[in-house]
Amino acid sequence: MQSVVRLYPPAYDIRVEEIPVPTIEHPDDAIVKVKLAGLCGSDLHPYRGTVEGLTEPSVCGHEFIGEVVALGANFHPGATGRPNLYATLKVGDKVVSPFTVSCGECHHCRVGFTSRCVESRLFGTPHTPGGQAQYIRVPHAGGTLYNLQGISTASVGPDEETKETIGKLADSSLLLLCDILPTGVFAAFQALNHPKTLPMLTSRPYPQSSGGALLESVAVPLKREDKVLTIAIVGLGPVGVCACIALLDMLYARDIEFRIVAIDPTEIRRKKVEAIYARISQAYGKQQNGHLEVSDITASKEVVTKWTQGVGCNSVLEIVGNTSALSLAYELVRPFGCITSVGVHAARPVPYTGQQLYDKNVSLDFGRCPVRAMFPMALDLLLRRQDVFGEVGGETSLVEKIVGFDVAAKTYDDFDKGRCGKVLFDPWK
Repeated sequence: MQSVVRLYPPAYDIRVEEIPVPTIEHPDDAIVKVKLAGLCGSDLHPYRGTVEGLTEPSVCGHEFIGEVVALGANFHPGATGRPNLYATLKVGDKVVSPFTVSCGECHHCRVGFTSRCVESRLFGTPHTPGGQAQYIRVPHAGGTLYNLQGISTASVGPDEETKETIGKLADSSLLLLCDILPTGVFAAFQALNHPKTLPMLTSRPYPQSSGGALLESVAVPLKREDKVLTIAIVGLGPVGVCACIALLDMLYARDIEFRIVAIDPTEIRRKKVEAIYARISQAYGKQQNGHLEVSDITASKEVVTKWTQGVGCNSVLEIVGNTSALSLAYELVRPFGCITSVGVHAARPVPYTGQQLYDKNVSLDFGRCPVRAMFPMALDLLLRRQDVFGEVGGETSLVEKIVGFDVAAKTYDDFDKGRCGKVLFDPWK
């Protein structure tokens, strides 16, 4: 038997229970002994009862890191024509998992859209028990898991020092690769690579900014204010913090002028982002080219109006996953701007009409992060920002604390009410 954290519908009912240890059910399966499991903002949707059709109890959690203790028959050195892990993964290997199952073999996986794999399943649901457990069964494990032994010994960096560093990273740091860090990187990457953002990044008008032709006879030179990139981030939970860090990292690397307003109604979250920004901007030493300001909801509208003379943001990153956040994003975005939403949305409709979107030329970019595809970028940022991602419980640390299952119910309640930040569970504590 094993201890697990289970959610009982309809809402707010967290119990720690004993259930059987999972076993191999399919030749592509792996059984993982969980070392740490994360509590994510997305876990709050079923916890609050906003996920339609959830009627059965489920083992919670979709972020976990651990050790392989059993493998299905399809894992062997002679496996060919399939994801490499089927030939290389061994019992005893240390692994981290994306928050969804992916086969690694379908069209979506091959082109990098792994979150929409034809075999996709979300960990932490009745049909795919989650990682807030002592053991977990991973379907399609050869296409889903990352072998951390393989990463730490592979040529992932230019020198031996980089490879050695990966091998020494704390489990609490590596667990961030399951979801929140890749999702934050994904949100920033999507926003900065959108055609409507490129005029500010290239100092060229649209469509020349995207490689299109422009009649020089009608071209008007861009003014300085045209080139300043203005971005809002709505929601400063763990994913929002990761999005802030990723966005700052990408913008400082490009050495362009930018302004970011980071928005959340909770003061403790705003203070965390302020502290992180102070550390990051000091490290880069390029504060003159960019500025981040934290704000509550009401003040954010005034900030954007002042910065842009009422024009609005080039891009808004919506990290919350509800209609009020989407409404704020629409208010803040400028005509011909884009809204990138990585928040998990329920069945409620988008709070705008087609006419509103058409009249403002707003692009909506929605959906789940393809974690496997974003893993290299997320790992690179994880390595370079260990001052934020490496410690537990510090002023600028993303992970606030590590607790046992005995306080699971209270931890869910505290996280739901904004009394704590990112928390990890040690199933053996």
